[in-house]
Amino acid sequence: MATSTRIIGTAVLLLLVLAPSAPASAHAERDPVYPDGTGSVPTYRTDGPRLLVCKDDPADFATRIAGFPTEVRTRNQELFAECRRSGYRHIQTAVNAVRLPGTRILVLPGTYREEPSLAPQTAACASLDAPMAGNQLYQVLSFEQQRNCPHVQNLVAVIGKPDLQIEGTGAGPLDVIVDAGYQKLNAIRADRANGFYLRNLTAQRTTFNAVYILETDGFVIDRVTGRWNDEYGFLTFADDHGLYTDCEAYGNGDSGVYPGAASNINADRGHRVDRYAIEIRGCYSHHNLLGYSGTAGDSVWAHDNVFTGNAAGVGTDSAFPNHPGMPQNHARFERNVIGDNNEDYYRYVRDGTCARPYAERGYEQGVVCPAVGLPVGTGVINPGGNYNIWRDNWVYGHKYAGFVTSWVPGQVRGDSSFDAQFDTSHHNRYLGNELGVRQDGTTSPNRMDFWWDGQGRGSCWQRPSGAGSEPLALPACGADDLPAGLGVNRAVAEPGKLVKLYACSDYSLGERRMPGNCDWYGARGLARIEVQWALGEALLLGLVALALWVRATRRTALSAGALALLVGGLTAGVYGTAAEATWWTPAGLALLGFGWLGTGWSLRAAGRVGLGWLTVTLGVLALLGAVDRGLVMLPFTPVGPVWPRLLLELVWVPWALLALRRRTLAVRHQT
Repeated sequence: MATSTRIIGTAVLLLLVLAPSAPASAHAERDPVYPDGTGSVPTYRTDGPRLLVCKDDPADFATRIAGFPTEVRTRNQELFAECRRSGYRHIQTAVNAVRLPGTRILVLPGTYREEPSLAPQTAACASLDAPMAGNQLYQVLSFEQQRNCPHVQNLVAVIGKPDLQIEGTGAGPLDVIVDAGYQKLNAIRADRANGFYLRNLTAQRTTFNAVYILETDGFVIDRVTGRWNDEYGFLTFADDHGLYTDCEAYGNGDSGVYPGAASNINADRGHRVDRYAIEIRGCYSHHNLLGYSGTAGDSVWAHDNVFTGNAAGVGTDSAFPNHPGMPQNHARFERNVIGDNNEDYYRYVRDGTCARPYAERGYEQGVVCPAVGLPVGTGVINPGGNYNIWRDNWVYGHKYAGFVTSWVPGQVRGDSSFDAQFDTSHHNRYLGNELGVRQDGTTSPNRMDFWWDGQGRGSCWQRPSGAGSEPLALPACGADDLPAGLGVNRAVAEPGKLVKLYACSDYSLGERRMPGNCDWYGARGLARIEVQWALGEALLLGLVALALWVRATRRTALSAGALALLVGGLTAGVYGTAAEATWWTPAGLALLGFGWLGTGWSLRAAGRVGLGWLTVTLGVLALLGAVDRGLVMLPFTPVGPVWPRLLLELVWVPWALLALRRRTLAVRHQT
């Protein structure tokens, strides 16, 4: 890596140490073991050994099936009669009775609270030796501990049983409900359960996940609803050959759909891959914090889904520690509807609702308690992802941005090695998405289509709609879907955006801590951290430049005009920082550049040759910044022009103050 990059990188690392760190991971798990990848996606079976589960209340059952279509009602009546004779009353009892791979468990309409799973734990299971996580709310158990004590955390536990199919027999998912009553972390957990197939039921009201599938090679979540959970509707972790299809998730504090740490099968590939580890299709995830999220969501293909009405639609990232498969890579999103994700659920943190016991928060009435901090009103958040493709999606109606792409240095995820600070946000593609347009063709603009912090290499963007982008100049994709022109290779983000990202990351649900200077949570105008920094810089430079004009350069004809341009550029720059995706920032840099050039020549004419040339250099860098931010990003540069300009400003200010002091002393001596 170039020496200049290492110098800038070292400065950035110092900033990372001093800046607030990213919030602790919302998902803590044992060190996972990836499947060997020899499995396959299981298929739905209608034959083979089966077990029946039902409740023993004929009147309640008759009421539940009364509105079913005739064929479905008749089948359930026959199954109910058989189940009363030879079936089970709890799902877990049937799971425990499974002896043969390929068994089907048919669950008849009813609400299953699994009372035996709620019984007090034995002495051995009540005092397990395992680390705590989740703000000391639960333990991170090993596989052996989960197998030996399956109901410490799980209402229904499928531990190490292969090729098991559990399906509801109702007319729809809401006819069979697995209800944890906020008494367990997980409603249904499948752990090292290769070939697991879950179909046609609802799991709800947990302190963690509705459905959790871990270290499993081959699973399907088919027509399942996950709702009203403190964190995830569906969480799959360290899995391969997985399929989510026709699922629904809502009311979840992190995301509805979460294929985290998926099998990292394409880590060493470019954009052409043989297969994906997880497929997500036909799902509807709404009114969660995120419709979809995937820390280290590697090799995921999500297509033909709907992510609407969340705080943010989709997030795939490298932003949290202790997830294998970092940095995140090779997600492909196609033909998804990602719209109107503007719900500000942080209001429930502000008013104390999320500090109440789980059962009293009102999840069933629409309350969501945000597990992590994110920019409300965003369609897609892509912090730290590599080789991701976003193609032919409808992305509309977002109050913040359609897409947000940002850097995640390794320090954030617990990797302090130097190279890891620069290994994310590379080779992403944004192609053919319908921006600001609904499926029916009506317009619903995003506030801006793209927001990018400026870090990364090999990425390219389609042309934004009239909503624009931040910055205005984005590396464009050519007809071959590759970066057009000479390409861009930036090692670090723009400094103002870097400051913003790390200030905004200082969110904690447990501590009710929310950065008041971040627009993600409602800050506006001068309350925003990046605007405050821009204003502080402008005031400092403007006052020093004014003092120089008064003391040293006002006798030259050029100096007054140069000062006016400089002050105008600084003012426009502050306004541009507040009004992103506008021409104010590049225009302000252009004015600033000409102002610095004029001031520099005036200083040279006044005998301040060294300071004058330094000022001219600042002008050249500001003009390059105007081109970089407004017209075309400069190729081959490991950092944007703003970084050397800021570093030189740190030299210019004390040099100018020293010149002013010498001028003052000289005047006093003469008098």
